[in-house]
Amino acid sequence: MKLLSLESWKTRLLYTPQARVDDRSRLLARANSLILHVHPPRVPAAALRISYTWGLGGISAALALILGTTGVLLMFRYEANIDRAYTSILLLETQMAFGSLIRAVHHWSANLLVITTLLHLVRVFLTAGFKQKRFTNWLIGVALLLLMLAFNFTGYLLPWDQLAYWAVTVVTTMLGYIPFLGEAISSFVRAGSEVSQGTLSNFYALHVAVLPALAVAATTYHFWRVRKDGGISQPVSQEEQQAEGLTTVPHLVRIEFAAAAAVIVGLVMWAMLAPAPLKDLADPTHSPNPAKAAWYFLGLQEFLLHMDTLAAMTLAVIVLAAMAILPLWDAREEDVGLYFRSAVGRRAALLGTLLGVDLVPLMVIADEYWIDLPSMLPGWPVAITNGLVPLLFTLAGLAAVYVGVRKRLKANHSEALVGLFTFVMVSLVVLTIIGVFFRGPNMALVLPF
Repeated sequence: MKLLSLESWKTRLLYTPQARVDDRSRLLARANSLILHVHPPRVPAAALRISYTWGLGGISAALALILGTTGVLLMFRYEANIDRAYTSILLLETQMAFGSLIRAVHHWSANLLVITTLLHLVRVFLTAGFKQKRFTNWLIGVALLLLMLAFNFTGYLLPWDQLAYWAVTVVTTMLGYIPFLGEAISSFVRAGSEVSQGTLSNFYALHVAVLPALAVAATTYHFWRVRKDGGISQPVSQEEQQAEGLTTVPHLVRIEFAAAAAVIVGLVMWAMLAPAPLKDLADPTHSPNPAKAAWYFLGLQEFLLHMDTLAAMTLAVIVLAAMAILPLWDAREEDVGLYFRSAVGRRAALLGTLLGVDLVPLMVIADEYWIDLPSMLPGWPVAITNGLVPLLFTLAGLAAVYVGVRKRLKANHSEALVGLFTFVMVSLVVLTIIGVFFRGPNMALVLPF
């Protein structure tokens, strides 16, 4: 047995200042090693500008960590049983120390994460960040957006109140209209023909086990791909400046920690002012009027009011598929890292925004009060007058926006895609606002005041 030296005994028995310094150094070294597994050692100075990235990726990661932490705390009191779920939420809100605050932080973090993930995807597109062999990571980003929607959707039912029950009923009914597999998917998600205990059990398992595992795997791979691809995209003309980038520690880390701290403070303050909503206990025999989907699906629900369900779902699939393959449509690398590609691209984005803000409400009002194709064409099948015709009209409108941007602004293909993409995103926002604020009883158009 080896005898310890006097110095070793002194170090063990007396925790000297030098030992504290050494431990701190080792801890910092490990922290730096962990950070550099996620980030490249150096980052371009331009990439640190808040006006370039808006910190959306880091904010989304911080929100995900907040959701994981608060979610684990909520699991200690929540019971995934239709007879106890609502009561467990009430007890958590009223008897658990800071229970209401924790649930509110969890609720608002989840909603904000959908927004920041979508904005991050928009930022990557507008700066052509999917180019230079970044196609795979763009697909991972689209998949992460869908995962965030699935997270929110599965968590929406857990309180088992009227708001949750009927929102999930509406969305799972939509799933049934997916071609070929719709009924099977809807039945699997519901664990039967209607929202019941099986649905709650499915949603809980997905929310706390399956989706977190997928999200962790996808996010890890997403970060790794960012590093493997050389960090975030930058203009090709700035390659020399990229080589002279700043060290990740402390420059990038300092900004990320500041952004995370601001997000946490803002969330906690908002959660104290606006508790998470909780309506009456779910009543399967009494549907509220109107029965709306969760806000992030209200754009799709708005489409259902103007065309056949199958047509609306087909349109959603087409738009999602087009978004996924955007890098194959826009392979020009001269404009990588430049917002809107060029000055013409900025005008194309502005035109797309104006068209979305002006035309979409006008078309909604026209279809609500004047256009009634089934009545105008009484001899035609409803599947055509209320399905195929509106679908083809919408697709023709999207093509017209692309062609109009090219001709009106003399834009190239990449710049015209910016105008079309902006139009689609703004239209989705406008339809969501209409669904949230301007739809009243029987989903009729109403003024929100």
